[in-house]
Amino acid sequence: MLFDTNPFPSLSDSISQIETGIFSLENTNKIEPRTLITSMRGFHQEVFRSAEYEFEDIISHLENANITTLEAAASTLGNHFQKKFANYLGLTFKKNHFLNAGCQPIQIQKKHDIFFFVCQHFWDLTTLNSIQNWRENSRYAVAWIDEIWACELLNSKTKLCIELLKNFDYVFTTQSASTDAIAKLINRPCIFLPYGVDALKFSPYPHKLERSIYVYSIGRRSPQIHQHLLELSHQKDILYIYDSLKALQMYNYQEHRELYSNLIKRSRYYIANKAKFDQPQQTGGQEEIGSRFFEGAAGGSVMIGIPPQCQVFQQNFDWEDAVIPISPDTDNIVEILAELDAQPQRLERIRRENVINSLLRHDWVYRWQKILDFFDVSINSAMQTRINYLRNLANSIHS
Repeated sequence: MLFDTNPFPSLSDSISQIETGIFSLENTNKIEPRTLITSMRGFHQEVFRSAEYEFEDIISHLENANITTLEAAASTLGNHFQKKFANYLGLTFKKNHFLNAGCQPIQIQKKHDIFFFVCQHFWDLTTLNSIQNWRENSRYAVAWIDEIWACELLNSKTKLCIELLKNFDYVFTTQSASTDAIAKLINRPCIFLPYGVDALKFSPYPHKLERSIYVYSIGRRSPQIHQHLLELSHQKDILYIYDSLKALQMYNYQEHRELYSNLIKRSRYYIANKAKFDQPQQTGGQEEIGSRFFEGAAGGSVMIGIPPQCQVFQQNFDWEDAVIPISPDTDNIVEILAELDAQPQRLERIRRENVINSLLRHDWVYRWQKILDFFDVSINSAMQTRINYLRNLANSIHS
């Protein structure tokens, strides 16, 4: 082992280890690949998929896994017609094996212990029809669905796509209240698996970074709170960062995550809301944990926003002040921030606890470990090395 869980290294040792790259998985090239990951990264570059790609890369590094990248088929009149006709047949006659996502067919030729399929949207599942021999060459097949709302399963198109999961051994989803409905539909086990984060990339430790961004807000937002924060930024010498464009495409997913993590690590406050908080017509009132909570906590920001009212949120963010709750129509956000600013010791405790809990509980390695547990597959030396390092860094923050 590169690190021992006890005794823990000093903070200066942790800094040295990170800067020299000693924690990097230098022996992963000696690990025989046992996992095949099928990734959407060559087919879709929407920014909301970046967490999925980060998860895939963490697994790839830990497992020395092979990644098969799906890509769009050539944009020809013939391909366009074939896709339209196939989807017409599939939806009309309820034959999901006809459904066509518009990606190039690929052939899986090598056997793997685990076939891991990650998707964000139910229509992504139709890409399985373009992957040949994936089931025959996989001892185990695992799917992870980023987002699927229980009420969506009432839709015939959605149901048709979800039924493509019947050949998987296990299905995982970030939506805790959707698991039973999915399991019943496909007659396969469906388990809640929350988002995670690259807790090392997002961690502000062991370095001390200046939090020069006063409030950082991305994605969906409350118009009323946004207006108050805009006015505050005009009145005082503060930096409020928010989305000003509607474009959702990333140039490069790794560069996006690097920028994103660096901005959170330099933010005093970070807006985090329950998933699709402003889209009740899509969620059907279902409340779930969005990825923002994991990313904001890992970056050591003080999170303010609308936490979901569900048991899994309480289980995953059960420490004091994990999120400072506010109403979406609050008109006193400026006063709330001023009151927090007047409590520097409380703010320091919140930031420290957010990072420590992220290192100990919410890194992607723990999500992958949970998946392996279902197959009684032991973790390898690279995974144990990362877990040890996460624990050591968390302990150095305590001291």
